[in-house]
Amino acid sequence: MRRTFYQYLMTHRGGPKDDPRSSFADAAFLDHEFPKTETAFDPLSRYLEERADPEMPSALFDSLWEEYTESD
Repeated sequence: MRRTFYQYLMTHRGGPKDDPRSSFADAAFLDHEFPKTETAFDPLSRYLEERADPEMPSALFDSLWEEYTESD
């Protein structure tokens, strides 16, 4: 079974404060509405665009998504 994007993202949590991936993961962890069960790009991208959190920028999401798809 493929892990969710959130599960992948949590592998970056708790890293150095100056690591944007770690900041993104920490922000997603604290966001109780983050789509934790999602594995599809469009719903996640739409959520992040609507949320517009400076800790979760779209450009960084695109990079993390690419890593996520390559990891499984």
